[in-house]
Amino acid sequence: MTPTNKSNGMRYVPEGRAAPVVQPGEFPFAAIGLDHGHIYGMSQGLLDAGADLRWVYDPDPAKTAQFKETFPRVNLARSEQEILQDAGIRMVASAAVPSDRCAIGVRVSNAGKHFMSDKPPFTTLEQLNLARETARRTGLKWAVCYSERVQNESAVYAGRLIENGVIGRVLQVIGLGPHRLNAPSRPAWFFEREKYGGILTDIGSHQIEQFLAFAGSDEATVVSSRVANYNHPQYPGLDDFGDANLVAGNGATNYFRVDWFTPDGLGTWGDGRTFILGTDGYIELRKYIDVARAAEGDHVYLVTAKGEQHIPVHGKVGFPYFGELILDCLNGTDAAMPQAHTFKAAELCLQAQQQAVRIGAQG
Repeated sequence: MTPTNKSNGMRYVPEGRAAPVVQPGEFPFAAIGLDHGHIYGMSQGLLDAGADLRWVYDPDPAKTAQFKETFPRVNLARSEQEILQDAGIRMVASAAVPSDRCAIGVRVSNAGKHFMSDKPPFTTLEQLNLARETARRTGLKWAVCYSERVQNESAVYAGRLIENGVIGRVLQVIGLGPHRLNAPSRPAWFFEREKYGGILTDIGSHQIEQFLAFAGSDEATVVSSRVANYNHPQYPGLDDFGDANLVAGNGATNYFRVDWFTPDGLGTWGDGRTFILGTDGYIELRKYIDVARAAEGDHVYLVTAKGEQHIPVHGKVGFPYFGELILDCLNGTDAAMPQAHTFKAAELCLQAQQQAVRIGAQG
């Protein structure tokens, strides 16, 4: 099945809209590593921005065959090297096993191409340091698709409200990131902590990145963090719950919770919500569903001195990140997501996981 199932986060592809920023053939890209379904959304985002998908490679031919069903014009590479040796490729996107993503990114960068990783981009601080040095040495982009912000229209819209000063200075961001486990559909690596990095490194990365973005800060400190395996002793490597508190360099605070306890009765893979408190108002995002009211997501609730508003933005905003990233690669700019921000979000996730206190019943 093509990864578009709204009930399964690993098979969920956000629906954007075409907004080309380049001419056909101007920005060819390839995909290497298809272990997570996010590669479909990443590829579609680049295609919608005008890029051309030229190659795909994965050691598993079943994965590449499925990918070609969705993107029929892509060529099946016989090896990773066949892609890296194609001088026309501008960027490589990867959703390989998380612990393998850094090594792929280094090889891609050394071949003179920009790199876009699924989240989490790294599972160790050593990998992060290597990526930072590689990006500095090559001058190429090392992008990360933190999709719960850059591929969610309500989050994109909230960012614009904040930039326009609608709620004043951001004081606090609260993020709730529940996910449905769908354990039988998960690959073996999903349950191995050294391969997926732990829950705060993995799905916590969305929460920390959006905190930095909404708070408008380049720095933050992890005050406390916790993880647990409350209810899945059959998977001893799984963290099924995690939460953390952070403080940004500008004083804004953050609390987030992530878990694998979405009930089967919910109409989507997770009831992701974000609450943003400002000096002049607040915003609530109901990202993927408005429970028992609307199956469609992308609901923005805004309260200011002018009153209360419910602003449904599904299909109205798009995902400008991909077009901005392409232009950054072509023009040497840093508009889509500053490189320092990309790496800082990853660093904080790794620190939160590393510092986490284990609580509750353990597997």
